[in-house]
Amino acid sequence: MFSRWWTESSNNTKFMKKRMLVGIVCAALLASTGCSLLPKEAEEEALPTINPPKLSQKPTYDVKTDTLETKVRGVGKMMAVNEEDIFFTQDGKRIKDIFVKSGDKVEIGQPVAELDVSDMERELRQKRLQIQKEEIAMIEKLRGSTEKTAEELEQDRLDFELKRQELVKLEEDIAKSKISVPFSGTIVSVSMKKGDMSKSYESVAVIADLSELVVTANVSAEDLKKVAVGMDVTVDINAAGQHKGKVKQLPSAKEQNNNNNGGYYPGDNGQPKPRDSIDNYLVVQLDEMPEAVTRGTQLSVAVITERKENAIVIPLAALRSITGRNYVQVVDDKGNKREVDVEIGQKTSTQVEIIKGLTPGQKVVGQ
Repeated sequence: MFSRWWTESSNNTKFMKKRMLVGIVCAALLASTGCSLLPKEAEEEALPTINPPKLSQKPTYDVKTDTLETKVRGVGKMMAVNEEDIFFTQDGKRIKDIFVKSGDKVEIGQPVAELDVSDMERELRQKRLQIQKEEIAMIEKLRGSTEKTAEELEQDRLDFELKRQELVKLEEDIAKSKISVPFSGTIVSVSMKKGDMSKSYESVAVIADLSELVVTANVSAEDLKKVAVGMDVTVDINAAGQHKGKVKQLPSAKEQNNNNNGGYYPGDNGQPKPRDSIDNYLVVQLDEMPEAVTRGTQLSVAVITERKENAIVIPLAALRSITGRNYVQVVDDKGNKREVDVEIGQKTSTQVEIIKGLTPGQKVVGQ
């Protein structure tokens, strides 16, 4: 009996051990897979690192010496030294013929154009016949001078002379209906054609001596006050680069007497306008004429009106002004700043001369 109890007890013990072993294994499995069985937590969003903004640093500039040049600028073109408009002085006549074209090489006296003055020629023939009749009548009056007083005879003579002057004037007007070349050269442009109506003093053609070209430029009236003959000039010619020269001639006065059309001709609105004459421009003589430059080539000029070498300069951006006071901020090697009053001189578009207050090698702060 005891043996049976022991056997049963031993079996129960083995069974309990098996159950404990199974429990331990299950617990281990649950522990290893517990995270996968639970719902996942939301991951935290990675925020970008925000760096505080750096305070902007104002630029610093060296005080230095430089050659300072003040310039006035203009634009222009190449023109011939000897260049002239050819025009009629009669208005409202139809152009009968034009004998030249652009590019023609012509000689002095060669015909350029002619007006149709057939009506004036008919009038001239009639006046000549009338004058002949008047002359015969005048001779008869002089033969019968005993019938008239000296005053009456003098009046007849004056009347006859006036009619003769009308004839002379008509002959001159007919002669002006033909225009010719004033000097040997090249026809550079023709602006009218056969059948057009003439306008007094308006260009029909332009003649130029292309063997001698010169730089011409327009400069504003205010800038022109600063320019004088002999000043150095830098000329930038399209497709020919930069060249040096000197001011040779200033433009003539724009205001002319309209009665004699000195340098002017009537415009479309009836007001006088200047002819394209070399006298209307600032003229520059180049030190050396570049090759392959032709009349009409576009260019720009810079006239040096003032130059100073070894000037103490700073950029304009470093100069501060308030209520007539000019000053700068000077910074030392340790970064310390202090205000210094300065006396300024010559200015350009980028630099200003410091006459008093700074020395080369210092550093100034920009604005």
